[in-house]
Amino acid sequence: MKKLTALLLALMLLVPAFAFADEAEYATITIGATPSPHVEILEAIEPQLEAVGIKLNIITYTDYIQPNDALVAGDLDANFFQHKPYMDDYNLGHGSNLVALIPVHYEPLGIYPGKTATIEELPEGGSIAVPNDTTNEARALLLLEENGIITLREGAGINATKLDIVDNPKNIEIQEVEAAQIPRVLPDVDLAVINGNYAVQAGLNVMTDALVKEESDSLAAETYVNYVVVNDGNYDADLFAKLQQVLTSDETKAWMNEKYAGAVVPFEPTTDEATDEAADTATDETASTDEAAAATEEPADEATES
Repeated sequence: MKKLTALLLALMLLVPAFAFADEAEYATITIGATPSPHVEILEAIEPQLEAVGIKLNIITYTDYIQPNDALVAGDLDANFFQHKPYMDDYNLGHGSNLVALIPVHYEPLGIYPGKTATIEELPEGGSIAVPNDTTNEARALLLLEENGIITLREGAGINATKLDIVDNPKNIEIQEVEAAQIPRVLPDVDLAVINGNYAVQAGLNVMTDALVKEESDSLAAETYVNYVVVNDGNYDADLFAKLQQVLTSDETKAWMNEKYAGAVVPFEPTTDEATDEAADTATDETASTDEAAAATEEPADEATES
């Protein structure tokens, strides 16, 4: 009996050691993300990542400020919630050097009915809620312009604000609301422009509930791709190359298409982008070949000099 007890104790002591050894085989990426769809996407790819030796430590945030602050502070290895214009605006305001590393998907903005059922029925002096942050407000105003509700100053583009509205034939009141709160004010406004992720969280589907949405070939779709963002020069390139392979894999894209049914659209590079990427790869391979050739020639040169 004493021998059996001693054996069991020995095995119990070994279990943590084996568990530690298994964990040591994995590299960990601590990544901050907003709940839907970002955390959901990250959780969905965990099995693929574990197959290539990576575990995720996912920190969930419910706003757009803390994930960047935490990344700058070094509390995160990366974050996943934002598009490049938003990141650029944050860098400008905080003197930071965040980098949009991995393009993953875009979330079409949609115009959703509130008190008014259609755009055509929008009354004189009606109200439309739009996101109040700089980049998403511009995006919302562009969508309103595309659908004949307002006209913006020529050239305003992705920097548009309410001050750039040059024609507002129905004298629509543009109400600036914190993006996450817009679904809650739907009963109080005629129409609302809602970010894709917040629409999903509110149980809305951009394909079936929105009156109109940003199209996949629009400037907005190209501009407002959501990225995995890192601190420049403060990340493991090999590790994040594996993360990119998984996030942009056919398996992941198929999962997103099935899960979100058009509310979240996997990023597909344009022909020009794909060509540029191939050219960059070819350049890297050429550089590697040249370096190898130079390394081979060096001993011969040294022998000649001797």
